[in-house]
Amino acid sequence: MEKINILESTCVPLNVEEIDTDQIIPARFLKATNRDGFGKNLFRDWRYDEKGEPKMDFVLNNDDYQGKILVAGKNFGCGSSREHAAWAITDHGFKAVVSSFFADIFKNNALNNGLLPVQVSDGFLQKLFNTIEANPAEQVKIDLPAQTITILTTGESESFDINNYKKLCLMNGLDDIDYLLNIKDKIEAYEKTR
Repeated sequence: MEKINILESTCVPLNVEEIDTDQIIPARFLKATNRDGFGKNLFRDWRYDEKGEPKMDFVLNNDDYQGKILVAGKNFGCGSSREHAAWAITDHGFKAVVSSFFADIFKNNALNNGLLPVQVSDGFLQKLFNTIEANPAEQVKIDLPAQTITILTTGESESFDINNYKKLCLMNGLDDIDYLLNIKDKIEAYEKTR
């Protein structure tokens, strides 16, 4: 996984609540078992019509909005537990998702797959939407070591919580297996005392 420490980027605003995993990546695209190629079908039914043509009123088809941060409405990732939702988001190029609430299973899948879920207050989320929609070039800074998110032009900032172990893994680009391999010597030393 790529390391995530400080992320400064423009954002893609998806001001919709209750986005479930079937909207993120429809079930008909879950045939592959590796993580590559899911990004092209991210929000497939919202992005494309039945002929496969882009729907120009959908934010991912709007060239004004680019970046590595997806800002989404409350209760992001609800629904089924498919890990493919996190794969599709990262394969599309996003490094973080900001929302005022994440479904627990989605949040864990994101953390396990190198995607940073940043949970903010409803008020701060609305400020983000207002700022980004008024100025698509607005830069947002996510500082994982400090656990803060900041709107750079205004300096408005908010703290967010994250599991310390998952924070360590994201900052070092480690999945669970990499982490264990990283401390293999300590594990072997401990086992010798048993």
